Amino acid sequence: MNETIMIIEDEEDILDLMEYTLAKEGYDVITCIDTTNVTDILDEDDISLILMDRNLPSIEGTKFINYIRSLGYNQPVIYVSAKDSSDNILEGFKAGGDDYITKPFNIEELKARVKALIKRSSKKQDIMKFRDITYNASNKVFNIAGEDVKLTHLEHNLLLEFIKNENILLTREMLLEKVWSDSLNKQIKTVNVAIKRLKKNIDPAGNKDYIKAIRGEGYILC
Repeated sequence: MNETIMIIEDEEDILDLMEYTLAKEGYDVITCIDTTNVTDILDEDDISLILMDRNLPSIEGTKFINYIRSLGYNQPVIYVSAKDSSDNILEGFKAGGDDYITKPFNIEELKARVKALIKRSSKKQDIMKFRDITYNASNKVFNIAGEDVKLTHLEHNLLLEFIKNENILLTREMLLEKVWSDSLNKQIKTVNVAIKRLKKNIDPAGNKDYIKAIRGEGYILC
C-alpha cells in the first residue's frame, strides 16, 4: 500500500507541480486548495504526511495546524511557504511543524524531505546507519568504525537529528528548534559551538568530514 500525502496549497501551479512530482515517486496524493474538507479527509483516509502552505486566503497555515493538533490529529507536517525569515521558520516548528521548506523550492529537496520524514515517522528503527556510524536506539549508543563513542546528551541529540536527515541541509534555526527545543539559550552561535565539539568527538583525526557547513545556510551530514 502506497503512502498517502495531502497537499494544502491554493496556488494551482505549485499544487500541480507537487502533485505530479510526488505521484511520480509512487505516493498517493490528495490535493486541497483550502482547508474546508481537510478534517473529513483525515478521518476517512490514512494520511502519512501533510504539505501545508501558510498563506491561504481563509486561514494562516500555522493556525490551522494548531487547530487540527488540538483535535488530536498527529500526522507529520511540512510547511511549504514563502515566509522565509528565521522567525517564520521557528514559528512553523513551534506551531506543530516537523519540517519547513521555503518557496521557491528545489524539487529534489522536496522529494528528499518528504521521503526522510515519512521514513522516520512510519516506524522508529532500532538500528540506524550512516557510513561507518551505527546508532542503536535500544541503548542509545553511537558506534563509529566498531567502537562506541561517548557523547554528551546534547551531542547525542544533535547527531541523531543529523542521522535522521542524512544528505539534507539543516538550517541553524531548524536545529535550534529540534535539539534545543526546551532550552532558554537559543542562539545561533550555540549551534556552531556544539557542532564544532561534536565533529571533534566523532572525527578526532578530522579526515572523515561527516558534517559539512554550508556558508550562510546551515549544516549537512553527507
